[in-house]
Amino acid sequence: MHSSSTRFHKALEKFDAANAEDPNQDTDSDGRSWPKELLYGHRMSACLTRVAPEAPEAVHLAARCQHIRRWTIPRQDFPMDRAGYHKWRNTLKKYHAEIAGQLLAEVGYDDATITRVQALLQKQQLTRDADVQLLEDVICLVFLEYYFVDFARQHPEEKVIDIVQKTWAKMTPRGHELALQLPFTDAAQALLTKALA
Repeated sequence: MHSSSTRFHKALEKFDAANAEDPNQDTDSDGRSWPKELLYGHRMSACLTRVAPEAPEAVHLAARCQHIRRWTIPRQDFPMDRAGYHKWRNTLKKYHAEIAGQLLAEVGYDDATITRVQALLQKQQLTRDADVQLLEDVICLVFLEYYFVDFARQHPEEKVIDIVQKTWAKMTPRGHELALQLPFTDAAQALLTKALA
């Protein structure tokens, strides 16, 4: 799939090793327990491979390290308001880009590829850059497929509807088409239909 497959696989191994240190656990569809961000990285890779296997190598790299070591910067370290949320998200983007850059350099990636992966992780030129937009579609699809039901259980309906509408607005028509084919539960489907009405 990738011209520099050895380097590519070494990078994925580095990302996975970093995320394997996540003390938070999550369960996959087979009931196996994983470090949370390690599972997230694998879900991102699987989704990207499913929807755009021909995507550039930099996008495949960015997908795998999208949340790299995210647990080290907890949400509660920032004010619990809208401004605090945005500050947290922006801090994370820079942090993910920094860690990814270090690990990519360690396995021998050139500056141009590293810069590209960092731009993808920081969502630079979203809507104007097809690769950034593809990554955003994958992020939204992974959220809807694996995390939406739990999120919906923990929040009031109006917040859930607001999040679905915001998520939908970030996606392309192709992303919408793929999202509507996901295997939602009846309850999740009803919420989705309400949000998109």
